[in-house]
Order: sequence, then structure tokens, then C-alpha cells
Amino acid sequence: MSTLPAMPQHVGFLPSITSQTSNPSPAQQQLPNSRSWIHKKDKDIGPSHGLGEKPKQPELSKLEIAIYKNSHKHNICVNMLREGYHKSFSELFALIQKWNTSREAAGPGSAIWQEEPLEKQPDKLDQLQHFLTRAEAAQRAGRYEEMYTNQLSLANYFNNSGDKWLSHHFFESCLHTSKLVKDGGQKEAEAHSNMGKVYMEQGQLEKAAEHYEVFHHLTLGLAWKDKAGRTHNSWGCESLWRIYTLLADKMLENKKHEQAIKTLIKAFEMAKEVGDKKIEGEAAYRVGLAYHRCGDPETATTYLNMFMEISTALGDSNGLGKAFEAMAKALESQGKITESVKYLEKFIQVAKSSDQSRSLQDACMCLGVIYNNRGQYDKGCKYFEMASTIAMNLGDLQLLEKAQVYIGIGKAHQMTAFSSHIEATGHVNMERVLAWKNSRNDMFNDPSAV
Repeated sequence: MSTLPAMPQHVGFLPSITSQTSNPSPAQQQLPNSRSWIHKKDKDIGPSHGLGEKPKQPELSKLEIAIYKNSHKHNICVNMLREGYHKSFSELFALIQKWNTSREAAGPGSAIWQEEPLEKQPDKLDQLQHFLTRAEAAQRAGRYEEMYTNQLSLANYFNNSGDKWLSHHFFESCLHTSKLVKDGGQKEAEAHSNMGKVYMEQGQLEKAAEHYEVFHHLTLGLAWKDKAGRTHNSWGCESLWRIYTLLADKMLENKKHEQAIKTLIKAFEMAKEVGDKKIEGEAAYRVGLAYHRCGDPETATTYLNMFMEISTALGDSNGLGKAFEAMAKALESQGKITESVKYLEKFIQVAKSSDQSRSLQDACMCLGVIYNNRGQYDKGCKYFEMASTIAMNLGDLQLLEKAQVYIGIGKAHQMTAFSSHIEATGHVNMERVLAWKNSRNDMFNDPSAV
């Protein structure tokens, strides 16, 4: 009887509990939040080999199946909560709800109704998840400058993508966080500047002014500069000059003259701090125009003289032309006609060389009216005809018709002396009328011909 072979040693179907298993790395512990991981797993399995073998199916957990079935928004929200970022989840959910509420309020046919909902834009959801969770982690660790940087990244991202309401939200978050950063107030100043820009874009000038005033105060006397090398304080002064000027324009439209002048003077003071003479001159010009409009041409000439001096020093022909024109009108209001005419004639010379066609047309009309009122009808008609030619070249029918009417008035005034001789009906007068008909020369205003 043959000896049976030795029994094989027992082989366990389960791994020994004493076997060494490596702990998963943090990267392995982090669960995926999109379907791309599932597709990758399919590819990793690869095709089966050998005849008659069935292809292996991917072994997916319940969590992986849920990731595949659920929306990108759902997966991101679950991932945030699983990792403990409850604040980030709440902010993301609130932003989605806010967008949906605005869309429902606007109704079908509105611009926002045609846009893709925020929850269906995966790229933007990924950006929100990435920076919100990083900002929350920084906040927990007390690294407020890092928190500010992540919020600012979101604000700039949505500003570039055209989602202004989202950029506004994160610029406002930056402002709150900036007050916690211990850097001497630089981040807070930057945040106020950004909020000022936001309100400027929205046309809320009063709120914009409030933020830029704080920005100006925080940067006063400090050498903080932007990437272009310009000091923050200079930028703040220029921004306040622009805002104050726009506010004053609205006040003038509403006949609030005193308030408008006070605001324009504030704008002028800010313009002087900018360090740019062109801006300073423009601010002085606006103050001068406001005083003239409010019935104070004497004070107006003071500011217009400043503008004239600055334009001369800069060699700015356009500015000089504007100064001559405004000065002429201010002097005319004071009854100083001779001086007004001198400035208008200077303005015409400057306007011709600097191609200020519309202003040149206006100046010619002004001179024509002045000479016509002084009885110098030939000169008046000359300037009216110049104004008519300019209007024709501009293709402006309204200006052309106005100039032609004034030409007719000037020509009619030239006939005044002729009419007086017709009325006299004397022999000598009739001879003069006949002589005029033959020559068509202005003999009636010539004293030697009497």
C-alpha cells in the first residue's frame, strides 16, 4: 500500500490579524468629491485577459456610488461637512440661496433668469470650496492675514468673471477681516479702497466717499505704494477729487449751489494733494465755473486765473482754450466787454490750432453777438458766418440753423441806416440810396460820405 502524500499546511482565507498594515496617508484619507475619480478607477482595472473570463467590475463603496449619483454641489457640501468646515458650508449654502432668491424675485425674462445658476457652475463651486475652507482654517489658527488673502482671492476671481455681487460680498468680508490683521492698518486701508471702487461702480457716491475718506486718513503721511510705484495716499486723494466733483455736479443739477461750491472746494483741496498739476488745474476750473454759474463772476475769475496759469505752465493748449473761454464769459457778466472780447479772440486763436471745433463755433457766436450789440455789424456778421461754416463742417444742423438766424439778424441791422434814408425821402437821400444800389458798399456808416 502506497504512502499518501503529506497534507498541505492550512492556508487562511482571511489575512492574519497580526499582519502589518500600513496606515493610509492624509491624501488617501481624503475622499473624492467628483465623478472623475470613479472613471479613473474604471480605467485602472483594465481589460480582462484569457478566453472565457468575464471582465472585472469595479468594486465601488456606497460613498463612491453616492458621489457618482449626486450633483457636484451636493458632493462639495458633504465634503466640507465631513472635513469639519461648517462655517464654509454655511457661507456657500447662503450664497446659493441668495442667488436663487434674487432670480425668483426678478422673474422669467430678466437678465439673471437667463444666467446659469451658481450651483450648476462647477468651476466656481470648486473655487469657493478651495478658498473658503482655507480661509476658515486660517481663522481657526489665528492667521488673519492668510484669511484676508484667501477672501481677497475670491473677490478678485469673481470680479474678473463678472459676478459683481459675489465680488462685493467677498470685498466686504475682506474689510471685516482686515481689522483683525496686525500690520499697521495697511490691509484695512486696502480693503476700504476696494469697497470705495465697488460703490463707485454701483453709483453710490456718498458711500464711496466714506470709504475713500477712511482710506485717505489711514494712508496719510505713509509711504505705502501700489505695484506701479504710486503712493496709496496720492491715489486716495485723486479718488476723492473725482467723487466730490461728481457729487457737486448732482448738487448743481438740483440747484443746491452753496453746497455744490463747498464740495468743489473740497475737491480742489484734494486735487492739490495729488501732486498732479493737470488735475489741480482742472479742479480750479470746475470751481470757477460753479462760482460763475451761481452769480459770483468776481470769485470765478480768481480760480480761472489759477487754471490759466497752470495750463500755460504745462503748455496745455486745450486747457488754455477752456480758460480763455470761461474767463471771457465771466468778464462779460461783470460788464467788462472790452476785456471779454480780448479773451474770446485769444480763445479763437488757440481753438484753431488745437482743433476744438465746437468750442471755436461757440466762441465765434459769442463774438458775433458782442459786436452786433455794439453796433459793429460787419464784424458781427463776419463771426456769425465763421460759426455757420464750422457748424456745416461738423454736420450739426441745430448749430447751423442758429448761426444762419444770427446772420440774418446781423444783415438786417446793417440795413438800419439804409432804412432811415428811405424814410427821410429827401433828394440827397434818394441819390445816396441809388449810389448804394450801384456800389453795394456801406456808405451810410461812413461819416465822410455825409
